[in-house]
Amino acid sequence: MRTHVTPDLPEAPRRPTARTLHGVTVHDDYAWLRADNWRDVMRDPALLPADIRTYLEAENSYSAHYFAAYGELKERLITEMRGRIKEDDANVPSPDGAFAYYSRHRTGGQHPLICRKALPDGAEEILLDGDREAEGKAYFRLAPARHSRDHARLAYAADEAGSELFTLRVRDLATGADLPFSIADTTGDLLWGGDGETLYYIRRDEEHRPSMVFRHRIGTPPESDELIYQEPDKGFFVSLGETQSGTFGLIACGDHETSEVHLLDLADPSATPRLVAARTVGLRYDVEHHPDLGGADTLILLTNADGAEDFKLVTAPTAAPQKENWRDLVPHRAGRMILSHTAYRHFLVRLEREDGLPRITLRALASGEEHAIAFAEEAYGLGLNGGYEFDPKSLRFTYSSMTTPAEEWDYDMTARTRVLLKRQEVPSGHDPAAYVTRRLFATAADGEQVPISLLYRADTPLDGSAPCLLYGYGAYGMSMPASFSTTRLSLVDRGFVYAIAHVRGGTEKGWHWYTDGKLAKKTNTFTDFIAAAEHLVQARLTRPEKIVAQGGSAGGMLMGAIANMRPDLFAGIVAEVPFVDVLATMLDDTLPLTPPEWPEWGNPITDPDAFRTILGYSPVDNVTAQAYPALFALAGLTDPRVTYWEPAKWIARLRAANTGTAPILLKTNMEAGHGGAAGRFDRLEEVALVYIFALKTAGVIA
Repeated sequence: MRTHVTPDLPEAPRRPTARTLHGVTVHDDYAWLRADNWRDVMRDPALLPADIRTYLEAENSYSAHYFAAYGELKERLITEMRGRIKEDDANVPSPDGAFAYYSRHRTGGQHPLICRKALPDGAEEILLDGDREAEGKAYFRLAPARHSRDHARLAYAADEAGSELFTLRVRDLATGADLPFSIADTTGDLLWGGDGETLYYIRRDEEHRPSMVFRHRIGTPPESDELIYQEPDKGFFVSLGETQSGTFGLIACGDHETSEVHLLDLADPSATPRLVAARTVGLRYDVEHHPDLGGADTLILLTNADGAEDFKLVTAPTAAPQKENWRDLVPHRAGRMILSHTAYRHFLVRLEREDGLPRITLRALASGEEHAIAFAEEAYGLGLNGGYEFDPKSLRFTYSSMTTPAEEWDYDMTARTRVLLKRQEVPSGHDPAAYVTRRLFATAADGEQVPISLLYRADTPLDGSAPCLLYGYGAYGMSMPASFSTTRLSLVDRGFVYAIAHVRGGTEKGWHWYTDGKLAKKTNTFTDFIAAAEHLVQARLTRPEKIVAQGGSAGGMLMGAIANMRPDLFAGIVAEVPFVDVLATMLDDTLPLTPPEWPEWGNPITDPDAFRTILGYSPVDNVTAQAYPALFALAGLTDPRVTYWEPAKWIARLRAANTGTAPILLKTNMEAGHGGAAGRFDRLEEVALVYIFALKTAGVIA
């Protein structure tokens, strides 16, 4: 008979270090968890130093023991979440000339199949089988594949470690065979030239920064690829895009407050990048193109120039796109934030947000007349699918709410009629009428109104007895959409109120909502979240001993901050790949994300005020002797965005300081990075663990 042995509570050895800067000494007992060879570990996790591996595996064993008693519940959760996924689901095909392209999954498949059909009614061709490519690999994730304009080739890239280092390959679609070359260390961004023989891609440098754009000519060795752009600023990242017209490729450079774009003439296989407008700190712009707007070849730019805090649209001659030639097309209006724009032959389409809700607005380019596509629910999410064509009859968009599964529509831009193409199927069944979605507002410490999106079953008692999962993010201007999720139904069906706090740091209420939650104002993000939790209690939707907070990445920093500030307000906290060692990371300019992050958090190396501000809230540095709520942190060993040692150091410090008895857990995925498991079903195991933690912590299960 085997005896089940409870693992010892992990205790990371203390190896004290200290650093003095700006007259302040910061102590760190766990700096040793940062492997000196972290760059090598990103490529090969087996190279992790033995002492660090021993500690992380001890934490994993301890977490596994905590969840071991709930194996049956975990399998039940996975089964029901998987039962809501249409296993053989397919995207609506998107036309491009003689073909329509789409992706789908096979029943039981983890990864997408890239497919096409000849129009009007040709048979399916499987261009790339993600499941087959993933065979035998512990981790596998495809970047978006791109077909050449002549439909003869498919460029694709895959990450096989979770480190976001993608290997690029090109497939001959006539034979189904890959061409005899591959290119490592790319970002996965791909762009074809108009001749179908020229391919552009981005390589990461030694510091993992996407900084170099190369041109590859099919049939030549990668060693001879031409470097056509290299970003000199360590704080800027580079990405590739394309105008809807197909005329220009876009080399976009930027950080969190400044951008710069260079045009590539895709008809010229030897094109030199051409600058649109020189970078100016604080100036942001995105570029679209129309070859005949009012009789002239024109760029249409989305920008915050001239004090347009919530952005405006301007035009400029393609031949002279400098800022002095910009002219307003859609003027700035405070409170209406323009999120994106797409220029078609006859219409200019923009996605915008006002009063916390998104909408789609169309502008007839000939007349200037505008109209919006209307929606009725209190809270919802919208997305635009630009497609491949410049002159489509219809605009394709997606819609969902927290109760309504995702719907894909074609909207006739001239007739103003819409056709439903697809509604997300929930094979195990879903009745939207059985659920309620609402929008509440909490009053923040300074009087601002913080939106909260809610989802709960219609029969949930609203007397304070319901458990609640409160989710938050609040960084980089990213808004959290009130869209549909099949997985969260597993909590809601067990009596949870699911809430999203749209805290400052996002852009739910305009650009000021972002700027009021960054740099010296970062603590607004934390106090907004606390205000949201308090409001849910005051509204008798839940009680503090039943609230579980959740956030990931920069939202994980939010989790760390509220754990230090108000441990009494939460029964439990889930922090996924949490950015919690903020000061140490912002002081380490050798890390891939540090210089680009300074506009978001401040540069504590050169700025004493930024140093003190970050030191004042950095979760690791503000752990103190107090009773913490239950905590569950998840990390990825090969994560280049939030390195594994941040949550490891945080948990070690929490466990050493905690005066309470609630569990403190760390689970590191030793074979994945920032996004966790890549397979669509493998990911469900991680979600199930989070939900078990929430159910137990909120007292739903013993």
